[in-house]
Amino acid sequence: MTTTPQRATRQQVLVLYLASSALDAKVVGWSRYDGTGETTPTTGDSDLPPYETGLDALKDGWRLFQASQLLPPQPGHEYDVSFLKHEFFFEKLA
Repeated sequence: MTTTPQRATRQQVLVLYLASSALDAKVVGWSRYDGTGETTPTTGDSDLPPYETGLDALKDGWRLFQASQLLPPQPGHEYDVSFLKHEFFFEKLA
């Protein structure tokens, strides 16, 4: 009897920045990380987001494990430009 070596499970991470706090909002920014080593995505390697919405990522099997905290802007800073607020972290195990 021969056994095939089992490959360890690795994590793939997808970070989506959405136009609002709703998962069905449009993706405005993204990052990908592949713990399997099979791909080496980098920032700016595509003009098109991997998904149109966060909900589309869920439908494709990505698991949501973190969403950014919803914090109201400080009075007088409603129109300041800063980091992208609506950040969602997804994972797949491969």
